[in-house]
Amino acid sequence: MNTETQLRERSGGVCELCGATEDLSAHTVGPETKNDADSSVLSCSTCAGQISGAQATDTNHWRCLNDSAWSQVPAVQVIAWRMLNRLSVETWAADLLDMLYLADETMVWAKAGLADAHAAADDDAIIHKDTYGAVLVAGDTVTLIKDLKVKGASFTAKRGTAVRNISLVHDNAEHIEGRVNDQRIVILTEFVKKS
Repeated sequence: MNTETQLRERSGGVCELCGATEDLSAHTVGPETKNDADSSVLSCSTCAGQISGAQATDTNHWRCLNDSAWSQVPAVQVIAWRMLNRLSVETWAADLLDMLYLADETMVWAKAGLADAHAAADDDAIIHKDTYGAVLVAGDTVTLIKDLKVKGASFTAKRGTAVRNISLVHDNAEHIEGRVNDQRIVILTEFVKKS
């Protein structure tokens, strides 16, 4: 029986993180290199994309961790703990992280992967910084520090406007994306400060 079949049997054919039933595949939970059911989770493409950083993190999607964090499967616990750490600026995520208990061996596994992710990010990733040098991450809230004329739109984004749940432009450290007046726009990082 292959790994994905074992995971589908273990999970009942749903994403072990959010409960989705479509676009499911096996996701190996690093830094383990074993490709077996014990070191993998069955996840949907949305969860897998956000875990890997290929997609921007949608904090509301991860409210599913209120349920899946209590799984008895160590690999699911590890992913839940790591995602809650990534989202710990959100009050609900910080509260859940405080309540979550992992066995010592599982906690070592969870922290090892988190350290590897930070090391890879330090080596490879483009770092987005606001006008004062504060590091920006996807999901942050920023404030505009000057009025910005929005190209292709009939409005000016006013100084002091809060832009919530920003996305990072992965290939350009000077650009972020966010919603202003219900329109998604690209904003230069030199014109924002992290809230």
